[in-house]
Amino acid sequence: MNRLGNVFYKDLFAGTLKETEDGFIFQYDSDYLLNGYPAISITLPLINTPYKSLTLFSFFDGLIPEGWLLNIVKKNWKLKDRDRMGLLLVCCEDCIGAVSVREQLK
Repeated sequence: MNRLGNVFYKDLFAGTLKETEDGFIFQYDSDYLLNGYPAISITLPLINTPYKSLTLFSFFDGLIPEGWLLNIVKKNWKLKDRDRMGLLLVCCEDCIGAVSVREQLK
């Protein structure tokens, strides 16, 4: 299951988040790095090399709603709690705060 999300800081394309069979990869966009924009999170400082994790990075997981709103999302989109990338892509296209994640369609 390879899914890809474009990560934005405000309206600026900041990088990509990819789900692979081996876990997750977050990579800042080279133009974003060159322009000196801020890191999207203190846990994901600005670097040229990709971040890799077996589970969804805690910063991105924290963008997913909780409680009654999460229940509505799971019911309407027929997603499971364990499909964190699916929940992120459905819920976080227009988040409260500076960071959003939009699914990159193939």
